[in-house]
Amino acid sequence: MNLSRRPLRIALIRHGESEANLDKRIFERIPDHAIPLTPYGHEQAAEAGKRLRDLFENQPVRVYVSPYLRACQTLESLGIDDLVDVVREEPRLREQDWANFQDTEDIERQQQLRDSYGHFFYRFAHGESGSDVYDRVSTFLETMHRDFETPDAPRNVLLVSHGLTMRLFCMRWFHWSVRFFETLRNPDNAETRVLLRQPDFRYKLDRPFEQWTHYEPTERERSAWL
Repeated sequence: MNLSRRPLRIALIRHGESEANLDKRIFERIPDHAIPLTPYGHEQAAEAGKRLRDLFENQPVRVYVSPYLRACQTLESLGIDDLVDVVREEPRLREQDWANFQDTEDIERQQQLRDSYGHFFYRFAHGESGSDVYDRVSTFLETMHRDFETPDAPRNVLLVSHGLTMRLFCMRWFHWSVRFFETLRNPDNAETRVLLRQPDFRYKLDRPFEQWTHYEPTERERSAWL
């Protein structure tokens, strides 16, 4: 691998506020993939786009986006179309599948089971486990690394995705333990994490994920961020 072709920055952003963030019962009548942003979600994305424009130094960006409507709308509202050289819809960056049309009470019951069983290994009855998402993110990473080898490889990469997917992407990239992953919170809507290339061509996160329960990261896990 030609290390000099690795991008300077790999930015991950969670979609803006969606209708489901305000009303969980929307899953009973609208497919997860079709749930839109709220007006505030569009505003969040527009503000995030200003920060990303500064981060990318007005240089070209290659984008991989989840096919879910709220992720695609987030990309549109970032307002950085003039910087984007390629947009690739990437189904492997979609949200964790919980069910089709969801029974709210059943999902709440399963969420309680997941809390005791473990977020990484618990598989929803009609959906995926965190480990399933980890596996598909791993195959996406292989594709992305091949893209880094192309002559037109960009200096900036942007992934527009979902909170759990972002955490699992970083878990896979930095080889975090399952135990550490279990303690991490999702980023807020339209919040970013950025992998910054270092002089040795390794990457570090601009900041860690917040933790919802105590766990002392190992030295290797702590070394993932600046």
